[in-house]
Amino acid sequence: MTLYQPFLDDAIAYLQSRLELMPYPIPSGFEYKSAITGKGKNQEEVVTTSYGFCAPKLRQIRAAHVQGGKSLQVLNFVIFPDLNYDLPFFGADLVTLPGGHLIALDMQPLFRDDPDYQAKYSAPILPIFESYRQHLPWGGDFPEEARPFFSPAFLWTRPKETTDVETHVFAAFKDYLKAYLDFVEQAEPVMDTQALATIKQAQLRYLRYRAEKDPARGMFKRFYGQEWTEEYIHGFLFDLERKLTESVVS
Repeated sequence: MTLYQPFLDDAIAYLQSRLELMPYPIPSGFEYKSAITGKGKNQEEVVTTSYGFCAPKLRQIRAAHVQGGKSLQVLNFVIFPDLNYDLPFFGADLVTLPGGHLIALDMQPLFRDDPDYQAKYSAPILPIFESYRQHLPWGGDFPEEARPFFSPAFLWTRPKETTDVETHVFAAFKDYLKAYLDFVEQAEPVMDTQALATIKQAQLRYLRYRAEKDPARGMFKRFYGQEWTEEYIHGFLFDLERKLTESVVS
């Protein structure tokens, strides 16, 4: 059992209990990928497993789980809402490297500077965020350019102990996911044409930023090569632009 497998198992089971979960197509060659890294005694197999689902109101629910033994454990778990809802994104980046743990949990807003949007989607989860600050303090420097894409309830932390990941981070992950699905349950479709266009642009802005700045790009290129990596990022992890182009063509 790897560090983040329980997170993934719990999330999928919880999603199944609350949503009409359906498979989301994973392009061929991305469901499972492995590579051998290191030499001699330090040789490790790195395995990347992908999961994809969709549900009413949610365009794509997807996970990338990277298992590389003691030196590397990663779970990237993201939920993208349908374009006719103003829902935020659910984002969990759970990373364990030789130097320690890097944890990022958030409901990433479409419109960070809109007070009404903040009141609707950020304010209700601030108490959850505050409840974990004692055990999961702020993780320090964060790129200035990334700030518009995160909410005031952004849980960014670098736990020293693995037990903190297994307890406090796991609990926070479950609480954020529950709160997100509560938002999904209450969400009503947006009917205004102008508002829909704004939502689409906000989603594309977020996806373009994430695809361009994906911190896993270097890791994946090292393990699996540039061609596989770029196709994985644009064809599965952040595929909205590709999907919109395909729908226009068809």
